[in-house]
Amino acid sequence: MSIVAAFMVPHPPMIVPEVGRGSEERIRETIDAYESVAERIAELEPETIIITSPHATMYSNYFHISPGRGAKGDFGDFRAKGVTFDETYDEELVRAIDEIAMVEKFPAGIEGEKKKSLDHGTMVPLWFIRRKYKKGRIVRIGLSGLPLTDHYRFGMMIRRAVEDTGRRAVFVASGDLSHKLQDYGPYGFAPEGPVYDERIMDVAGRAAFGEMLDFTEDFCDKAAECGHRSFVIMAGALDGTGVKAERLSHQDVTGVGYGICAFYPTGEDTGRHFLDKYLAKLEEARGKSDEYVRLARLTIESFIGEHKRIKVPDWVPQEMNDTRAGAFVSIHKGGQLRGCIGTIAPTASSLALEIINNAISASTRDPRFDPIEPGELPFLEINVDVLGEPEDIASMEELDVKRYGVIVTSGYKRGLLLPDLDGVDTVEQQVEIAMRKGRISEDEDYSLQRFEVIRHT
Repeated sequence: MSIVAAFMVPHPPMIVPEVGRGSEERIRETIDAYESVAERIAELEPETIIITSPHATMYSNYFHISPGRGAKGDFGDFRAKGVTFDETYDEELVRAIDEIAMVEKFPAGIEGEKKKSLDHGTMVPLWFIRRKYKKGRIVRIGLSGLPLTDHYRFGMMIRRAVEDTGRRAVFVASGDLSHKLQDYGPYGFAPEGPVYDERIMDVAGRAAFGEMLDFTEDFCDKAAECGHRSFVIMAGALDGTGVKAERLSHQDVTGVGYGICAFYPTGEDTGRHFLDKYLAKLEEARGKSDEYVRLARLTIESFIGEHKRIKVPDWVPQEMNDTRAGAFVSIHKGGQLRGCIGTIAPTASSLALEIINNAISASTRDPRFDPIEPGELPFLEINVDVLGEPEDIASMEELDVKRYGVIVTSGYKRGLLLPDLDGVDTVEQQVEIAMRKGRISEDEDYSLQRFEVIRHT
């Protein structure tokens, strides 16, 4: 057997009457859709219910699968301690997922549980399901701070484990939409909020799962969503499968978006291998890269994949051998920064060697990240910024966040930030981040420099 259906659901505690105490009627449309989901699951009679939750144990670089025989929980944190749960885990399926991740050297497993009790992102769906269907064990899985492509890959591994164990399973992707839909909401309003809700409900309603990978980290952060990674794991679990999608409800009455959709597999569909399509787009983009980026990529692939440091290739333009300059190599994976190291001024005898040195450092020595693994190489996006000469400026008024990078210096401390970065929209932000990187406080005297870059992609 395999995954017989999947559901995208929200998890507002107020939807439980003992918590909402009447206020849940404000989201009656969502309640009715949730009841329909529970009835559908009962009709399917799954052996296992897989639930991905943003509020289960979560790490920045690891997916946690809840271990053990089971777990209990209640809504005591929401003044409803009498609403309790006692769930049994599908230990065989958990082991199967864990083993696949281990073989694939993928960062997922059962280690590092922070809190055994069930979280509300898991309990809210179960509150509806258990009123209609008492059978079936569960698998509870947390999200991570890793790129969306890793969430999709993890979903594919979950699917393999389900098939290997012969389970008849239902997948429940728990997650709210934007938390910034209204001024009166708990997090206020951001223009990205309504855009996120409209976009994700359109994508889900069409089962256009590949488009879920195109949501940028910056956009999702500004929209303050909490379920996108959960939905992407679900999408990966349905990779290569035709899907009939039903949009059941979407509400925005509390300032937080609640969306519910149902997905039914209809058989194999070779046109729906969305991660392969994503990688093909990356490969096409690589073919358009100039020599600067080609050199950085070749350096990284050789050093990570073969543990070899390359020499400057013959195809490198003469200007890269004749020029000396500072350069930054930036590595992204799935739109997220994966490493960035550079030099403000030249340290090597040529720009080509500067890029080679910094490409190795960015992929292995950035203290913010673990060294890049060979399995990550196909997913990497690489930029090279060649720095112009820094010039002294008197104030922030001489900066332009899109055109100039900034260097902030206080004594021996120095912080630098490149220009035109996602999420950095103002000069004040740019200087603040550069100061933070240089560990320079606001009460210290500091000087400013600006510089231009030539960005190679």
